[in-house]
Amino acid sequence: MSSNPSVGAVNNSTFYNPTFDEYRRMAQDSNLSCYEKVGFPDAYRKESEPFIFEDILRKLPSLEQKNKVILDIGPGCSRLPHMLIELCERNGHTLLLIDSEEMLALLPDKPFIHKLPGQFPKMEAFFQNYRGRVDCLLSYSVLQIAFKEGFFQQFVDTALALLAEGGEMLLGDIPNISKRKRFFASNNGVRYHQQFTGESTLPDVRFNQMEPEHLDDGTLFGLMMRARLQGFDAYLLPQDARLPFANRREDLLLTRP
Repeated sequence: MSSNPSVGAVNNSTFYNPTFDEYRRMAQDSNLSCYEKVGFPDAYRKESEPFIFEDILRKLPSLEQKNKVILDIGPGCSRLPHMLIELCERNGHTLLLIDSEEMLALLPDKPFIHKLPGQFPKMEAFFQNYRGRVDCLLSYSVLQIAFKEGFFQQFVDTALALLAEGGEMLLGDIPNISKRKRFFASNNGVRYHQQFTGESTLPDVRFNQMEPEHLDDGTLFGLMMRARLQGFDAYLLPQDARLPFANRREDLLLTRP
């Protein structure tokens, strides 16, 4: 999420792509709502999380099956993980949750839930125990943190190795600077920008420049090719149009045949 209000985001550095340690501190801040603790203003998540969950269910059909091993990397503490917990309880799933101890403490304790505090993929004991055993892996609004901290390829490679045969993984809500530029260079993007800002200015869009701090088409296509060369299928998918960042974020679906 950009801190530039001209692209429809919040002009507040608190909500600009925090690090893992910053999320830990936010989890303990009693002045923040459950949505703010995971890096989003209420207006961007409070009403849209049911639509986000619907979109996830369409892309991860094994969630609606029975008795699977489900892993959520970075669930946070908003309403979204509670929806997943309720679904897993109904369907008899085993639910593994990886996040900071501070975030996990804000989620309920139930017999089918296994809380695993730590920063993925720096969890060797967990990896050895669950390698090839996970039926469904969800990680929403998290890949950009691994990218920012410099280990996103290791993140994806390790997550892929956890998948069981027929397993599926959704890396959701990935901010793609290339997609954002295409949108704001379009007539629809200009109208969106002007409606949001209340001004007649044009969005600031610059192509053909190096932006190593951002995920882009090249990064995501490279991850897809890397996964495919390792024997997995990989697909870049659009988000439901009702989602708050659908015009500049997308989802990466990876499956083990």
